[in-house]
Amino acid sequence: MKKAIITTGGKQYIVAEGDTLDVELLPNGKNATFEALLLIDGEKISVGTPVVSGVKITADVLDQSVKGDKVTAIRYKAKKRVRKVRGHRQQSTRVKISKIA
Repeated sequence: MKKAIITTGGKQYIVAEGDTLDVELLPNGKNATFEALLLIDGEKISVGTPVVSGVKITADVLDQSVKGDKVTAIRYKAKKRVRKVRGHRQQSTRVKISKIA
């Protein structure tokens, strides 16, 4: 079973064929390609400097507008009547790894 480490959006993910994961928002499209930083193929391990040459990971975009958990930021000052609550939900893209070649 092949596994690879990819980087996208400033984060690194370990993936195998058939995995589904949420990554930072990608441009619109049906397919996405990533480069491998490390490739595990059974007993053989290939480490890239910085990427492994000749290895491409293709992924199908399942959903473009997945929202993450809500993060709230609270500003409060005692005895000053200052209370401010802000919320944010980060958008991400759900992809399914189809091929490691």
